[in-house]
Parts: sequence; C-alpha cells; structure tokens
Amino acid sequence: MKKLLLASLLVLPLFSQGAEERDFGVYVGKLKAEALTQGITQGTLDKAFEGVTLLQRVIEADRSQPESKLTMEGYLSRTVPAWKVKQARAQYRENRALLEKIGQAYGVQPQYIVALWAKESSFGKVQGNFSVISALTSMAFEGRRESFFKDELFAALKILQQGHVDMDHFKGSWAGAMGQTQFMPSSFLALAVDGDGDGKKDIWSNKADVFASIANYLAKAGWKGDQAWGRQVKVPADFDWAQKDEIKSLDEWAKLGLSRFDGGPLPKVADMKAQLKAVDGPKGRIYLVYNNYQVLKRWNRSDYFATGVGLLANGIIWPPLEAK
Repeated sequence: MKKLLLASLLVLPLFSQGAEERDFGVYVGKLKAEALTQGITQGTLDKAFEGVTLLQRVIEADRSQPESKLTMEGYLSRTVPAWKVKQARAQYRENRALLEKIGQAYGVQPQYIVALWAKESSFGKVQGNFSVISALTSMAFEGRRESFFKDELFAALKILQQGHVDMDHFKGSWAGAMGQTQFMPSSFLALAVDGDGDGKKDIWSNKADVFASIANYLAKAGWKGDQAWGRQVKVPADFDWAQKDEIKSLDEWAKLGLSRFDGGPLPKVADMKAQLKAVDGPKGRIYLVYNNYQVLKRWNRSDYFATGVGLLANGIIWPPLEAK
C-alpha cells in the first residue's frame, strides 16, 4: 500500500491548477505590499504584475538540474569547440574599436569581454525568453530559496522603475538571469553600466552597455589587466600533491619541478602568485592559475567555467588577429 501511495504521489503535478494558483495570487498580493515598503511605486507594480503567471516550467527546471559528470576534457570539447573560437574571433574583429576603447577604460583585456559574452549568451543570441518578473515570482513562491528570489524580484522591480527596460523586453533565463551578460537583477543594480551615455543600462540590445558592464564586473572584482589567467603545466612524477592548494610564486613552483606544458621553463614574473588546479586529478589537465582566474570564479564558481573562458580568450587573440 505504501509503495502504491508513493507512486501516486510521484506522478502528481508540481502545482495543481486550483488551490495552488489561488495561493499564488495571495502570495503576489503580499509581495506587492512588501515591495511598496521598499520604494517601488504603485505604477511600477501595476505594470510589472499585470499578467504575472505561475511558471511551472521554471520550477521544474530548477528541480531537475542535472549533476554534471563531465571531465574537463569533455566540458572543453563541448563548450570551447573550434567553431566557437572562430565565431569569437570574428566578433572581436567586428567590434574591435568599441571593445578596445572599453577595455582600456576598465583595464580589462578585450578578449575576456568577448569570451564571457560568448559563454553567457552566444554573443547575444541566447538570452532566455522567460518573463523576468514571472520567473522570479514563481521561484520565490516555490519557497526553497524564497529570500534570495524575493530580493532578486525587488531588484528587478527597481530596474523596471528606473526605466532601463520595458516589460516587453524584460526577458531572461528561467532563473531570472538577464540579457547578453546574464546578470541577475542584483548584479545589474550593482555593476551594469551605461556604456554609451544614453541614460539607460541596456544589457539586452546595446553592445556598448553589454561590453562595459562585463568589463566593470571584472574590474570591480579585482581584475589585473597586465596579467593572463593561467597556463597548462606539467608536474614531475614525484610531485608532492599535498601542496596543490598552496599559493606560491612562479619561481617557487619552478623549483618544485613544474614547467610549461611544452616542457619549457615557467615565465619569470616578479611576485606573480599562482595556485595549482587539477580538477580531474593528477592524470587530467593541470594548470597554474593566477589572480584573474579567481576573478572569473567570482562570475561563476565553476573551475570548468573559468578554464573555458580563459582558453576561449586565448584562442581569440592567438594566432594574432590581423592589424586594423
């Protein structure tokens, strides 16, 4: 009997059409009342919540996120294929003047701006088509991370109230990540930039704003414009892996027998600190990573992501692009 009951529960929809939707309506009313206390105007609320919908697809997407079982090799072959590098180089060429102007202003090498743009939205082509307000409201209502998604919802309402985007274009991923940068609303408020001075921070359709916002994020997170992100290395057979999490100078790593992947000596850079990364263990790819790698991990905590962005950035500028 218990097995039959459990089986019947497993096939129930995440939300029934009746009571849950009525509860959703009540919940929206409470959210609107709380938003008023946070400085959101009634006019903004009326505009934002007109047609707000409980998106079960959003809840399902959150609950069914697969655990990644890829190796670094598998991840990189899937996310940094040759055709993606070729597209990224073409986008760099097409937008070179703007990218270099913004890169110089923020102290961020342009290839990293392009690499993040490619990874987050495929150069703006894949931004998500969910209503940001409905997605965030649905996630808050679901309840597991209510406080987080409520805060993001209130941030989204402030974006709307400030006039950076209209409701028709206020779209994003199922989790509420927005635009070509895939910023969450709180990141938008803290780090998005009006790159062309038109009074709006338009990360949905304005390349100047997109590039400047990416560069500003990296700069504020501690990016060093005179450094790379890391390099693949070889370690000696007798290397003591107990040291792998230590931060040492390149000279110290060299004294422990590490070399470039091609067998050449590590570069001589005064005071350059590095950490060893062997995400798949000693038999997988091994990298020495620098400060900028840690900055990329503030954007996305995944070592795979940070490595993928770094390698894509490398591929954008090597072999060297032709002169202007």
